Amino acid sequence: MNLPNPLIPGFNPDPSIVKVGGDYYLATSTFEYLPGIPVYHSTDLVNWTRIGHVVDREGQLDSRDVPTLGGAWAPTIRFHDGLFYVAVTDAMARGTLVFTAKDPAGPWSDGLAIEGAIGIDQDLAWDDDGTAYMTYSGLDTVTGNINEHGGILQVRVDLEAGKALEEPRSVWSGTGLMFPEAPHLYKRGDYWYLMIAEGGTERGHSVSIARGTSPAGPFESNPANPILSARSTDRPIQNTGHGDLVETPDGGWAMVLLGMRPKGMTRAFSALGRETFITPVTWEDGWPVAEPVILNPREGGTAFQDDFADAELDGGWIAVRRFPGAFASTEKVPGRLTLTSDGTGLDDARPAFLGRRQQSQVETIAALVDAGENGSGGLAVRYDEAHHYSIETNGTTITARARISSIEQTWTHPAPRGPVELRIETREPNPDNAIGSLSSDTIALQAVINGEPVTLAELDGRYLSAETAASFTGRVSGVFAGSGTVSFDWFSSEGREPR
Repeated sequence: MNLPNPLIPGFNPDPSIVKVGGDYYLATSTFEYLPGIPVYHSTDLVNWTRIGHVVDREGQLDSRDVPTLGGAWAPTIRFHDGLFYVAVTDAMARGTLVFTAKDPAGPWSDGLAIEGAIGIDQDLAWDDDGTAYMTYSGLDTVTGNINEHGGILQVRVDLEAGKALEEPRSVWSGTGLMFPEAPHLYKRGDYWYLMIAEGGTERGHSVSIARGTSPAGPFESNPANPILSARSTDRPIQNTGHGDLVETPDGGWAMVLLGMRPKGMTRAFSALGRETFITPVTWEDGWPVAEPVILNPREGGTAFQDDFADAELDGGWIAVRRFPGAFASTEKVPGRLTLTSDGTGLDDARPAFLGRRQQSQVETIAALVDAGENGSGGLAVRYDEAHHYSIETNGTTITARARISSIEQTWTHPAPRGPVELRIETREPNPDNAIGSLSSDTIALQAVINGEPVTLAELDGRYLSAETAASFTGRVSGVFAGSGTVSFDWFSSEGREPR
């Protein structure tokens, strides 16, 4: 089976997967972005379509005031007795939540808070008599410390009442590496298998597994642990971990997991953040054996064009700590996207920014921007409120801007009259340049003036990477309003992998 890798490119971390008949459904983390927790569908484990989001309306997550890194952490998607379930951490907000739906495309429930199961990365499993087990990492999302109970915790839960039926018990602490997390519990044959991530989600990330004859343990560690890791290797996909097992259409097994594609001479900077990958799994002596994760990009590039002709926005657009409809409309001016700023900018927690996940290592985004009489806005590439590059017009001046933590720099150029086409190009770094050879890529901020692209700034892309920004997300590129109301006739993106 020729499996593409990345399986779902761009900001799609912490994948969880479930097989229902001949259909596969996969969900990923979204943190402070809304709509939250996309659900992807496939029938062959190769081709995937986003069919909806678990969180698509106010009240399901308490995301308004979560800090960077807060929000929807590590969903687990499962199916039981005719109902789909997503268990997730609403970090720094509502806590442990369980959403349900009859159709994975939605609508999903408002989310039931589970009392007595405080931690992260919640998993759900049911034994033969229908008892529900919630297994999770005892990591305190406020302090970052392991819960006093230690390691991986478990409780039986009442999913109608929303509460644990017992005190949490420690079922396994892993092999001794830091941050035992991302547990998933499976029944196969005579054994229950408990698979976890260890080593942190950085270069030491790994997958380990244990087994026992009861869902509550005790669990025996696999002598071959970790069963998957890229640490201390030269593999192009690093940080591999946080896996979930699934049967393949041909009767075999596979693991979906997160990974990163670091670039630069020292492979130190991952522009796209944590993406979803897949690797084959076989079983030997009752234990799963995972193959190394192989880079296998899909042929051709990626392309997206939006002329904003539809009344509803395309489902790939996401916003920060609020839903796009709070500031974006394609109905106020039919055939155009209008964004209205409430005075907040890209440095703020809730900017009027509408973005899409950057999916390719080399990408160009462009838009025709009309700032109107009193507006300003344009294009941006964002990691978080402290790490972003942008180019905007206010009708008289075009300003390119780089914000890297507490450092800011701007470049200006006179703006032509009327709407102006703005572009942001993500390029391969120049290998002949000593600095360029260390970086992930180069980002050029451009305006098209008199039919010719004018580059206002050419910036080092490493400062918009997971390792520099230290955010859990990835690059999100799109449009924004800095002040007033700004309209966009069209938006386009085109990407490819490096040659």
